[in-house]
Amino acid sequence: MKALVISGGGSKGAFAGGVSQYLIEEKQRDYDLYLGTSTGSLLISHLSLGKVEKIKDIYTSVDQNSIFSNCPFTVKKKYGVQQIGINHINVLINFLKGQKTFGDSHNLRELIVRSISKEEFQEIKSGPKEVIVTVSNLSLNQVEYKSIKDFDYDDFIDWIWISCNYTPFMSLVRKNHYEYADGGLGCMIPLEEAVKRGATEIDAIILATEITSINRMPSRNAFSLITNVFNFMADRIEYQNIQIGKFAASHKDVVINFYYTPTILTTNSLIFDKEQMTDWWKRGFKYAKRKEADANEIVI
Repeated sequence: MKALVISGGGSKGAFAGGVSQYLIEEKQRDYDLYLGTSTGSLLISHLSLGKVEKIKDIYTSVDQNSIFSNCPFTVKKKYGVQQIGINHINVLINFLKGQKTFGDSHNLRELIVRSISKEEFQEIKSGPKEVIVTVSNLSLNQVEYKSIKDFDYDDFIDWIWISCNYTPFMSLVRKNHYEYADGGLGCMIPLEEAVKRGATEIDAIILATEITSINRMPSRNAFSLITNVFNFMADRIEYQNIQIGKFAASHKDVVINFYYTPTILTTNSLIFDKEQMTDWWKRGFKYAKRKEADANEIVI
């Protein structure tokens, strides 16, 4: 049983899309399981249907307004570097509305609804492939995995959206009497879950470099500090997920093929830039192709 597993990574999901396109269209990889966290959960429904071009068009056309109904920060370019500042007015508006987070991401849910039709949902649900998204249950302090086989359309749309809600910058969702947030807060890359569900070979796309090689700039404000702290925690969680996944795989003779980003794509994956994401998609495709060529040369 083959599985495609895609980690969280915000806008860097465009790179994962490029890698997936190569694996599915060029290598003709036929997966039985599709598991994703955060941005990975946005990709896997279309990938399971083989609708790569459709999800590519979506990923290479979004901007901040596509994601945020109320964006809590400003993005400015200075000396060619993107810098984040606090949008004090938007944050104040959110708090006056009684929201618990700095920003609101209901636009993202609307985008998901427009992207995945009820017919496409039913096609996946009634088919042989299984699509699973990762969410964090903050009330119960646990990670949960939601399979498309177990829910109706509206519920599964919610789970995809919840998987991507990077609190406290995006919406906190209350569902079934529990508070839910981004799956990456608990599991950045669900390798262990893929092993538990019977995968014998896994293609894992990790939206980070294999070796940590970043020295973050000093925090400029409260938001950049919180972002740095959350990125640090995400890196640690991802590292642990990979080690646990490798350990679980080794005990069941599961093969894992890793696809890391060869370079640091961005230090803030909450910035959604059309041109940048279009470039990352192309780079992901080229990277996977080059990795395959290098592997063939070693075998020869």
